[in-house]
Amino acid sequence: MRDLWLSAIRDAFSRRVVAWETSACADADLVLATLEYALASREVEPRTLVHHADHGCQYTSVKLTTRSVQAGVHASMGSVGDSYDDALAENLWILIKTECIRGCVFATRAEANLALFEYIDGFYNSRRIQKRLGHLSPVEFEQKHYADQATAERTNLRVRQPALTS
Repeated sequence: MRDLWLSAIRDAFSRRVVAWETSACADADLVLATLEYALASREVEPRTLVHHADHGCQYTSVKLTTRSVQAGVHASMGSVGDSYDDALAENLWILIKTECIRGCVFATRAEANLALFEYIDGFYNSRRIQKRLGHLSPVEFEQKHYADQATAERTNLRVRQPALTS
């Protein structure tokens, strides 16, 4: 197998990889497919998403910027040549390289995709604990966040209800 490019979108709050795609070339179609996957996988309020990327031609393409505007996604780009501006993405790439693909040779794209699926969806999102998430996995962190939110809403409802007297 020749080159294989991975595009991924990671939620900055929970660090969960919400979408990923692979392709034989790193073009606008690859990142657009990843964006579509991310949009379909999450329920979000319009105009609340920010898509942070570098200045690669895939991310500055008319295709991606047009679709982002249509979806109400705000674009954010770091400064040119500054890897610190994209530290969350760089962190993901190094994890995938060291924990998933180091030393592996894939005969086919399907074989590589299976390894990525097993790592991203089967391990990273659901079981890989992270210190910055309180030693929870991204999925556990999100579940805890939404459970805490629901508890707080129920508590606020109880506090707001007037007491009934006779």
